Amino acid sequence: MLDKVKELIGEVEVFKATTKDEVETFRIKYLGSKGLLKGLFSEFRNVDAALKKDLGQALNRLRNAAEGKVAELNESLESAVEEKGVYGDLTRSSEPIELGSRHPISLVKNQIIEVFNRIGFTVSEGPEIEDDWHNFTALNLPEYHPARDMQDTFFIEQDPDILLRTHTSSVQVRYMENNEPPIRTISPGRVFRNEDISARAHCIFHQVEGLYIDTDVSFADLKQTLLYFTKEMFGKSKIRLRPSYFPFTEPSAEVDIYWGLETETDYRITKGTGWLEIMGCGMVDPNVLKNANIDPTKYSGYAFGMGIERIAMLLYQIPDIRMFYENDKRFLEQFKSVI
Repeated sequence: MLDKVKELIGEVEVFKATTKDEVETFRIKYLGSKGLLKGLFSEFRNVDAALKKDLGQALNRLRNAAEGKVAELNESLESAVEEKGVYGDLTRSSEPIELGSRHPISLVKNQIIEVFNRIGFTVSEGPEIEDDWHNFTALNLPEYHPARDMQDTFFIEQDPDILLRTHTSSVQVRYMENNEPPIRTISPGRVFRNEDISARAHCIFHQVEGLYIDTDVSFADLKQTLLYFTKEMFGKSKIRLRPSYFPFTEPSAEVDIYWGLETETDYRITKGTGWLEIMGCGMVDPNVLKNANIDPTKYSGYAFGMGIERIAMLLYQIPDIRMFYENDKRFLEQFKSVI
């Protein structure tokens, strides 16, 4: 048996392979669960004690030789493949491949989602092409309501009206129709409005809208949620709520944060007041709850909405909203270092 082991050691030492399949076949033959070494070690138990020392050493040499040969061949074959891949492709670029980065809108959207996830808000999404019911009527905006003029719309079809959604509130309606309270969700997404494009406005932009519905929800709950968000997102701890009007909330308010007046930019973006409007909010109108088959005598809720581009422009001091959509590499490369 000792002579057989020595013979196998010699075979292992001279073995050569040109493919990984050959190396794998060799490994299975010697080191597999049903390989030669497994059988030899099983026979080893029946060998006379006087022969066990020499035979044991030989078996260990065989195992080490087989394992070493497998590692050596695999490394050699991988090196050959890598060398061919790097130096054999004459069509490869002479310049190193540059790493990309996330778009600033995606960065800010993910940051907003993370902040609200910490306090239990889930993420809900819906179609960008909507019907009249989910985009307007269910949100307390019946046909010919003057408030519809606030949202110039891209209509795709009529009778029935099919349109590009003007806000992500339509996602909230769909969520309420398919889920029972308590509801705590945010709806990020792209929206469309037929507006003139300028440094401060665009026909395409992104929103994040939030909705919380449960028993005994109050305006105080809304204010504390928004205060938490502004602290986490901007590091600002002072907000104010100004009365406003939205068809789907009552009462409604605009939310301002105190940005400060430390720099010339602060004076410019706050028009010298130090206050900066960042979103709208309010208590969900009972008619909206009824349209979603939620009992307004039992449940109440609040909603809020903000433009992602507006937040990104504040955080990164971007002067023109059009820069988000121009695909200028010089602009986008500034965000490589942003996590």
